[in-house]
Amino acid sequence: MGVQERERKVYRPLRRAGLEVIPNAVPDGTMPFVFGYRTEDVVGGFSHRYDTPRLVERLNEDWYGLAVSSGLLDHRREFLVRLPQGTRTHRAFLQDMHSGRRAAPTAWTRVRLLDRWDIMGRGAASAFLGIHAGHPGFGMMALDSGVYVTASTGETGIDVLAVRHPDRSENILRYLERFARRDSPYSDRELKERIAVWLAGRAPSAVSRSDR
Repeated sequence: MGVQERERKVYRPLRRAGLEVIPNAVPDGTMPFVFGYRTEDVVGGFSHRYDTPRLVERLNEDWYGLAVSSGLLDHRREFLVRLPQGTRTHRAFLQDMHSGRRAAPTAWTRVRLLDRWDIMGRGAASAFLGIHAGHPGFGMMALDSGVYVTASTGETGIDVLAVRHPDRSENILRYLERFARRDSPYSDRELKERIAVWLAGRAPSAVSRSDR
């Protein structure tokens, strides 16, 4: 897939949602994946049922409030968002996951929040930040890895959570260590390798402390 195709299929829909993509600008040393957090790692968040009046507007308001209060945005309003590589959409990613097929790999992309934005409406409808308007699904992280914000949809509503310092969480580190060692044909080999390299690059004592 060429640069022009990715610009047309991925970057333009995100720009219409108010996110300007900054290619090839993910900070060195960024943890490649966040999963395995528990209640004690969560420092904020909100939930809304699907029948909430003005759902998209409420979701946008609360997302921005959480993004500011948690430190997701830097002084230029830049942060990282996890996107499927190539032109695979979030919808296709979920379909692959639920059908048992191997999902397309995902990776961090640096973005800047523009003055006019609609993360939960146009962003979710782009299928890169959700399934459709009012049904978001994404992972976002501060450039300094200080906070991770995730949105997911359930049977009755939407949950958005903020996880503080995911790169220091013992729960997350333990999960990543297990994932990197997992011997399964269904595991994403490329992601396992990236996680192993990232873990190896940390201070030797940092990983061992996660097993205590």
